[in-house]
This record gives sequence, structure tokens and C-alpha cells, in this order.
Amino acid sequence: MSGAALGLEIVFVFFLALFLLHRYGDFKKQHRLVIIATLLAWYLCFLIVFILPLDVSTTIYNRCKLAVNSSPAESNGSYVTLAPSKQKCFKPWSYIPDGIMPIFWRVVYWTSQFLTWILLPFMQSYARSGGFSITGKIKTALIENAIYYGTYLLIFGAFLIYVAVNPKFNLQWNQLQTIGIAAANTWGLFLLVLLLGYGLVEIPRSHWNGAKRGYLLMKTYFKAAKLMTEKADAEENLEDVMEEVRKVSESIKYNHPLRKCVDTILKKCPTEYQERMGRNMDDYEDFEERQNSYPSEKSLVKLHKQVIYSVQRHRRTQVQWQILLEQAFYLEDVAKNETSATRQFVHTFQSQEPENKIVQYFYTPTVEWYWECLLRPWFYRVLAVVLATFSVIVVWSECTFFSTNPVLSLFAVFIQLAEKTYNYIYIEMACFLTIFFLSICVYSTVFRIRVFNYYYLASHHQTDAYSLLFSGMLFCRLTPPLCLNFLGLTHMDATISHRDAQPTAYTSIMGSMRVLSFIADGFYIYYPMLVVILCIATYFSLGTRCLNLLGFQQFMGDSEMTSDLIDEGKELIRREKRKRQRQEEGENRRREWKERYGNREDSTRNRVVHTEQKESSFSETNTNRPLSKYTRSNGRTERDRIELLQDAEPLDFNADSINDDPLESDSGRYQPGGRYLSMSRSVIFDDV
Repeated sequence: MSGAALGLEIVFVFFLALFLLHRYGDFKKQHRLVIIATLLAWYLCFLIVFILPLDVSTTIYNRCKLAVNSSPAESNGSYVTLAPSKQKCFKPWSYIPDGIMPIFWRVVYWTSQFLTWILLPFMQSYARSGGFSITGKIKTALIENAIYYGTYLLIFGAFLIYVAVNPKFNLQWNQLQTIGIAAANTWGLFLLVLLLGYGLVEIPRSHWNGAKRGYLLMKTYFKAAKLMTEKADAEENLEDVMEEVRKVSESIKYNHPLRKCVDTILKKCPTEYQERMGRNMDDYEDFEERQNSYPSEKSLVKLHKQVIYSVQRHRRTQVQWQILLEQAFYLEDVAKNETSATRQFVHTFQSQEPENKIVQYFYTPTVEWYWECLLRPWFYRVLAVVLATFSVIVVWSECTFFSTNPVLSLFAVFIQLAEKTYNYIYIEMACFLTIFFLSICVYSTVFRIRVFNYYYLASHHQTDAYSLLFSGMLFCRLTPPLCLNFLGLTHMDATISHRDAQPTAYTSIMGSMRVLSFIADGFYIYYPMLVVILCIATYFSLGTRCLNLLGFQQFMGDSEMTSDLIDEGKELIRREKRKRQRQEEGENRRREWKERYGNREDSTRNRVVHTEQKESSFSETNTNRPLSKYTRSNGRTERDRIELLQDAEPLDFNADSINDDPLESDSGRYQPGGRYLSMSRSVIFDDV
């Protein structure tokens, strides 16, 4: 089993990252380099979180081996207490051989740092560029990142000059490398505490509010009102941009040198706009004979960028609106079914996507009613209590992890108790649950935050390339300090525990932070205490209230603006519900019409064809007979032909034509072949 756990987790984490990226990104429409870069960034960050517990258990076993192999006279006191007997020192099932973890962490860490500081910022500018060639996009990306890269080079160069001039410092390459890692981790820890303080409170509270049906429904109405405003704004913006594209397309004809750029812009436009603009593109004019001013290539690049942004935003709002409607309809169904006496869940609208037969077999309407109306609220309440307990433990440990005698960090207490008995399964599970909860609090905040329309992770394949790359940057910058914070909470970091013990492979790659004592003994220890203030601010929704005062409408139960938006959203949902009901009624009518009259029309057509064949053969035999003796027969044949034509026509007739027909009966409501005039297609579907 040596190394098997590492291989399994590597494969599992890859498919986990691929699944999440497929949910938020669009593999078909987005560039492959964007997908690969984002997938690599997410994969490396998730891999660090999943592999670190194995590093902890392997480090504890290596400490045990060192303590057992050392004699009592030569051994350190800490080693003797760690391994009092040889029988307790056994190899864990997930043991990773020596030499693998340092190489693994070195490759993972430096690859993630290369992505977050060099490659991903460049690809962000490349993805948002409106250039028409690869060279143009690279040039634009380099210009936009010149200030970004220049700032870091200036700071690093000034630091090197200061070190070279000052005789007190005699830094080597390893120490310079450690200083660079410390600087990157300091920036990441600053952002980590902010996101962690929000997630520790918001995640348990969101699950607790998830048990409140009325709360969720009101919040959905509020989101509907805001999303409708954004949707209307996106449509208006798209119309304005398409009008600019139309003007440019009409001014630049086929023989103009910039026509290829215009064609590239037109390909990014929606199909209906392309068809509309294609009607006015048939004229051929020589651009040299006209004195009109043409747009420059720079203005076309700017227009191309606006088209990409407006089309993506319009598509995203349309998809989000449909998803929000389904959510609102479902929550209204849950509220109605709570008082159901039959205890069977009844949907107002059938699901548009075909359901799995296995799910339909087990997840029956009765099971769905018990889950949605009875079990799910209690499950969410219990889960919220468990998550709140974890949050309290994290806050307490963040404020007390620097205390080593006595040990006040609860996570460190749990790990040290398991370390005495060498229960590696318990150690790995405790480490995994701890770092997994911390990661959920931080990463979920990254998925929730929205910076206007520049950064927004939207599910159902609606996230643009810029936001995907930006999320990869954040993950790569947050994960290393998150892991160091976890090792500090569990006292596996020698800088925190002050024990002369073998460090983990991850800590050895980071280097000793004691090179910068003011960071190791000051910022890393006291700054995480700020999480208490952030948790209190999040609990009382201070950030939400500030945004509401600044004009950004947020969901607040005691706000008059929130009540108005809830009423507006409720009316919008009611309107869409009536529209959906009319559509379903029309589809049901069409289905009933086909089932009732479809077979009859087919039989009528077959009978008409057969009768016409007989009539043609009968007329050929009658051509050889005298016409004077069969004038009455010919009149009857003509009359039969008229009847057959009326029988074969499934169309409506007006009143005049019906009254003028001498073959019409007195009733006038039934036609040969079973066709009712009152059941014509145009009359049945007038309301559709």
C-alpha cells in the first residue's frame, strides 16, 4: 500500500477539479488554454489540501522512527516521550516513502506560484483583449501587465540593492528564497483571514436559513427583482453595441482592408443579429472613391472587446433568469405541498429535462414529500449546528494556537492525543476534516463574492474566461498560507510549537520563517486573531448594511427597499408562471388535436388517392360510350368529384363560399370526411 493512497488522491482530486470546472466553465466555447490553465490551478490547490494530512501522518511516523532508533542516552526528551516503546511505532497504511513528498511539494508549490504571479495575470489580459490576431492580443496583454510586473520588479530590485549595500546582512540564495515565500504568504494570509471570517459565520447561517421555507422564498423574490433589472440592463447594452456593429458593418464594405476585422466581430454576435445585419451587406462599393471617415483598427479592437463582454453578460443573465424561475416555482410548490393531506409531492410544472429512471423509481412523489416537507428542514438545522460548532472551535484555536504550555488550541490537543497512541487513521481524519472545513469557508467565499461585473463565478457554464483565471489566481495565493495556518493550529509547524522535532515536508519546502523575525513572531501569530472581529461584523451583517447605504441593494429583512423588491419579484414570478401555464395549455391542445384528428386526416388522404385512381380508370372506360346516353351519369361523376375535393381539403371556408355551394346540407356544420368547421386550426389556436 506504499504510495497507493497518494496515487488514489491524485486521481480523485483531478476529477473533482474537472467536475467543478465543467459546472462553471464552458468547454465548448472557451479557449482551451484558458480551460487548461484554470484546471491546473484548481487541481494543484485542491491537491495540496487533500495530500497534506498524509504528510502529517508520515511525519509523525518518521518522528517515531527517529525516537526508537536513538538510544536513551543520546535521545532528546521529546523523542523519548513520543515513542516510549517499539511496539507502538508501526507504519501507517498511507505511508509515503522518503524523498517523494519534498519533490512533490516543490513541484506543486512552485508551479502554483508561477501560475498565480506570472502566467494567469498575462492570460487574463489576453482573454479580455479585443485584438484580432495572436500578436495583437499578446501586445495588449504585455502593455496592461507592464505596471503590474514593473511594480514587483521595482520592489524586489530595491530590496536587493538594500541587502547588497548594508553590511549587516549576509543573505544567501536560500534565505532570499525564503523571504520571497514569506512575502507571498503574507499577502495571502492577509486576504485569507478576511475570507475566513466571513465564511465561518455565513456558511452555518446559510444552512440554518435553508430550513426556513418562507425565508428562502422571500430571498428568491428579491433575487428575481434584482436579476430582472440586470437582465434589462444587459439587453439594453447589447442593443447599443449591436447598433454600433451595424453602423461599422455598413460603412466598411467587402473590399476594405479592415473587413476581416468586421467579419470577426460579426461572428461573435448572436445569430438573430447576424441575420439582421446580413440583409444590408450585399452592396459593393469601392472604399477609395468615398470620402467618408472609416473607423480605425484601434476602435474596432475596442468594439470587439465590448461585443465579447455584452454577449457574455446577456447570455449569462438569460440562463440565470431561467434557473431562478425554476427555483422559485419549486419553492412555491414546497409551500403548497406542506399542507397536503395525500403526502405526495405535486409539481406545478413538469421538469423540462428528462429524469433518470433509477431516480424516478426510488425518489417517488411520496419520498419527495417526506424529504422536502419534513426531513430536509431538520437535516439543515442539524448540519448548521455542527458547522457552527466547528466555527467556534476554529475561532478559539486561531486566538490561542501560539500558546504551547499549556496547549489551548483544540486541534493541537486532538492531534497530540492521537499522536501518543499512533492512531494514524484518526490523525488523518482529524487533519482532513480540519483543513477541509477551513478550505470550504475560504473557497466558498471566493465562489460567492462578486466584484461588479468584472469577477463573477456563475454556475451552469456561464462564467467568463477572465473570472475563471482570476479564481485560479486567488486559489493559488490562498492555499499555501491556508496550509501553513492549519499546521500552526495543529502545532505541526516548528515555528509555532517551538519543538525540536522533524518538520513536515511541506514546512521544509517553505523554509524557516525565522529569517524575518517580525513576520514569524508577529504577523503570523497575532494577525489571525482579527478573525474574531470579522466574525462579529459578519454576524451583525455590518458589510451588508454598508453596501445597502451605498446604494447596492442587499437582502435585509428590516429594510423598506427590500420589501419593495420582494413585492416586485413576487409579481414577476407570478407573471412568468401565468405565461408558462398558457404555454403548457397550448401544447396540450395541440397534442389533443393530433391525437383526435391526426389518424382521421391520414385515412382521408388515403381514401382520396384511392378514389381518384378509380375515377380515372372509370373516366377512361366512358370515353368510348355515347355522351347523349350518359349525361346524367357524367353529372353525377362531377358531383362526386366535388364531394371528394371537399372531403380532401382540411381547410376552413368562409360563409359565402359555403352558402353558394349547392351540395351543402341544411345543417351546414358537418362536412364529408368528418371535418367540423368549428374545429378549424386557426380557431383553436387563436389564444396561443
